[in-house]
Amino acid sequence: MVMQYSLILALAIPLLAVAVTYFAGKMIGKNVGWIVAASLVASLALLGGIALDIKDGGAYREVYTWAPQVNLGFTLLADGLSIWVLLTINLLCLAITVYSMPYMEHRFHEWEHETHEKKGPDAFGSYFALYLLYTVGMLGTVMSTNLIQFYVFYELMLIPSWLLINNYGYGDREKIGMIYFMWTTLGAVILLAGILAAYAITGSFEISSLTRLIGVSNAGWIAMAMLFAFFTKMAVFGLHTWLPFAHAEAPTPISALLSPAMIGIGAYAALRLVIIPMTPVFQTFSWVFTLWALVTMIYGGMMALTQDDIKRFLAYSSISQMGYIFLGLASVTPNGEVGAMFHYVSHGFGKAILFLVAGVLISQTGTRSIKKMGGLADKMPWTAVMALIGFLTIGGVPPTMGFMSKFFIFAGVFNNGLATPELVWAGIVGIVMTVLTIGYAFWTIRRVFYGPLPEHLKQVKEAPLTMLLPIVVFAVLVIVLGIWPTLITQYLSPFFAAGV
Repeated sequence: MVMQYSLILALAIPLLAVAVTYFAGKMIGKNVGWIVAASLVASLALLGGIALDIKDGGAYREVYTWAPQVNLGFTLLADGLSIWVLLTINLLCLAITVYSMPYMEHRFHEWEHETHEKKGPDAFGSYFALYLLYTVGMLGTVMSTNLIQFYVFYELMLIPSWLLINNYGYGDREKIGMIYFMWTTLGAVILLAGILAAYAITGSFEISSLTRLIGVSNAGWIAMAMLFAFFTKMAVFGLHTWLPFAHAEAPTPISALLSPAMIGIGAYAALRLVIIPMTPVFQTFSWVFTLWALVTMIYGGMMALTQDDIKRFLAYSSISQMGYIFLGLASVTPNGEVGAMFHYVSHGFGKAILFLVAGVLISQTGTRSIKKMGGLADKMPWTAVMALIGFLTIGGVPPTMGFMSKFFIFAGVFNNGLATPELVWAGIVGIVMTVLTIGYAFWTIRRVFYGPLPEHLKQVKEAPLTMLLPIVVFAVLVIVLGIWPTLITQYLSPFFAAGV
């Protein structure tokens, strides 16, 4: 049975914890992370209760009066489409909180060497307060059912994530933070234009009212305005230039949220705001989107092969993986859309493993260069095994969940291919790119963990348990959900089969 006010509490508890975290950080330093973790455990428990209640096509909604004079309420929704997105975000944020405590302690020591400026305990309070705001922004975006509420939370994702890069990142973090801010703000402004245009026609800010745009002459322009914002968030080819910089220079825990959690929200939003309510409009461009998805896949994969910086390598890999999600969306079939959202979850956990492994390697070896690594499997056996599981997941190799997510995507593409033979070739190209993903995965594993151990890495040790434990949790999840994919499909399949 679902507890009353579960969704609003799932947002309010971490939001209220922001102030507590900020001030407590001044007194207890990195241990303030446990307050953050406790708030996210409470949020996860509430979402888990809802998940148990809405299996096989159910939905849970909370409605609060806000501005009735303009037909605007504050409504929160969890259904078959959104529940696993919410659970994924919450699980990622919870586990990465634990990882952040030792990692950011290491980062602040690096900061002292770089700037000769000592970071006091209050730095942890500021970091975790922004981290919680970022989490609330992601959760609120996914729960929203009206466009203004959606936009407010969408912007709440942007500002804390920009400050986390700007204040705690690496290299030329302020410049890179500004690149990230400008790109995502551009998308947000165009999204706002689309929202206001939709309101001018429908007279409502409810997402469900977007169905009224079908047959309207300006519907295509409104859909494209929204999709521009969401595709920028996904970092598809041509709108991707911010991502390699931001992911590479963000603190590694934030990289592990930007790539696995945030950019995929663009795909969720495209489904919720455009593809589902305006299916005929989206179908008009589906062939163009299919080609765009393939280019994104190929470009990201080929660029990943050329990278020496391990975080930039993973950033380009994320672009390629967004291509698969894009391909599932472009198929406009139930299987393809199930696969796209399934791949959001599998890429989320798989890429989180890899970014957290990258953070372990950076903190333990002192380098981000793949060329300067090698022979680390004996020194860091747990890290090596976790990296292998992460790469198998994004490569779509059984028994990981990446296999099932890509299976559904290609099933959707080939279903459409029966009516449009050109799509058969799109599916074949996608399968070939899966082989490329597996290829660059094993090539990287070989370069980092096998071969001769460089002299400067002779004293390297395995990471502390607080850094390894979150990675192990994700590794277990990708295998369990790969063996029992119905834990996810029992939500997604009825939702899309209903034709909503």
